[in-house]
Amino acid sequence: MNFFIRKQNQPVHLYRTAIIDIGSNSVRLVVFSGPRRNPALIFNEKVMAGLGRSLAETGMIDEPSMARAIQALERFRIVAREMDVDETVCVATAAVRDAGNGEEFTRKVEALGLDITILSGDDEARTAGLGVISAIPDADGIVGDLGGGSLDLARVAGGEVLDTATLPLGVLRAAAIRRGDSAALSRTFKKMVAAYPWLAAHPGKPFYLVGGSWRAFGRLDMHLTAYPLKVLHQYRIDVARPEKVLAGYRSMERDALRQATGLAPSRIETLPDAIALLRMMRELVKPSAFVLSSFGLREGLLYARMDPEVRQRDPLLVATERFGQLQSRFGEDARPLFDWIAPVFGDDPPEWQRWLMAACHLSDVAWQASPDFRAERGLEIALHGNWVGIDVIGRSMIGQALYTNFGGGPRPFPLERHVASDAMLNRAIGWGLAMRLAQRLAAGTHDVLRRSRLQRSGDALELVLEPRDKALMGEVVERRHRRLAQFLGLRAAAI
Repeated sequence: MNFFIRKQNQPVHLYRTAIIDIGSNSVRLVVFSGPRRNPALIFNEKVMAGLGRSLAETGMIDEPSMARAIQALERFRIVAREMDVDETVCVATAAVRDAGNGEEFTRKVEALGLDITILSGDDEARTAGLGVISAIPDADGIVGDLGGGSLDLARVAGGEVLDTATLPLGVLRAAAIRRGDSAALSRTFKKMVAAYPWLAAHPGKPFYLVGGSWRAFGRLDMHLTAYPLKVLHQYRIDVARPEKVLAGYRSMERDALRQATGLAPSRIETLPDAIALLRMMRELVKPSAFVLSSFGLREGLLYARMDPEVRQRDPLLVATERFGQLQSRFGEDARPLFDWIAPVFGDDPPEWQRWLMAACHLSDVAWQASPDFRAERGLEIALHGNWVGIDVIGRSMIGQALYTNFGGGPRPFPLERHVASDAMLNRAIGWGLAMRLAQRLAAGTHDVLRRSRLQRSGDALELVLEPRDKALMGEVVERRHRRLAQFLGLRAAAI
């Protein structure tokens, strides 16, 4: 007899989408699997083929770059087949679109059995804008997707892409233009943006940074400022930082720079050009801040395929719910846990309540870890999980709640410099203590929570149980109830 049979939470097959992105710098395969609103990234591979490297000088894709890209695409086709993907989307951007031998390259791709779509500049900008909206639903500003061959721009607000522009000024082309005449890039930029007056019509809003070159800028800024949480998505950068980051870049040896940031040599070499273009955009759009987005073109392609109802779902809650169910002991819905805890913290603003819901989804994810490291495991999942729709403050509050829930105690989690305020961390500690009480009371199940209540009443924190559940009020439950009440400045009362 097997005494350890439990619910199997992992389905046999989740819908998988492979996206092959043929860019001017790199050729990349990403495979997504899971909920349509925010599927998990289960495979990611790129080859720095450099298709756009010679465009500025010759107008053509050079033969070595083309051969390298085709070789990578043949591998990607086989990998996607072996992963049993349900859908493969293959797109090419500026280099293939603009090259004199782009049609030759397209024929070679099609000979591999891949259906390739050549995106127009406006398509590219719109899709990148949709990618940012997918990850930051309330985004309101201008998106800039910097690739090797083009800089694609989109005005986003209210969940929509309102305007688009595309400039043939990616980092590879910018380098060629600057070579021998440092002022040439500025002249070229000003001439190109003159056709898009809307770019200067929205000052004081964020400028969202998309693309590997601007992510490299963000990584270097994190290193130079000793930022404590190395999470790029929604990392905010002061508009005065480009000059300081460039100075830091120039002061560092290349090997030291690579070791400190993990950047590929090709990204390191394009950083000055990426920063030059960013400074020009800053002077034009006058943003309030630079905000990095880990979502861009590829995620925008997924978002464009979603039904309107699916788009309305919260990407953070969809992802944490799915992850929590797969990793938990019983695969239960976290709503009863949230409904049991939330009334105790009824004055929390809506965004905090949303983060509490996400924490509840993740409240049982560390049970398989060693008991001595469950707090660290929960914290790691919150801080470094592949979440979107959340900034580093939200990650910190969820991380603190899970750290406390899994036994880390009523104290801030270890970090050299916290980005969340003391008040925020204290509130999250309260969440964690409440989750820890619920976990012990109901042993990780939720039926008991549905028929009991945790509530404030005057100076008391009352735990209300039905008569049939009175025996659940064991010593450990009493201790955790008392500890939560004391933390909140209340007395514990069992009813």
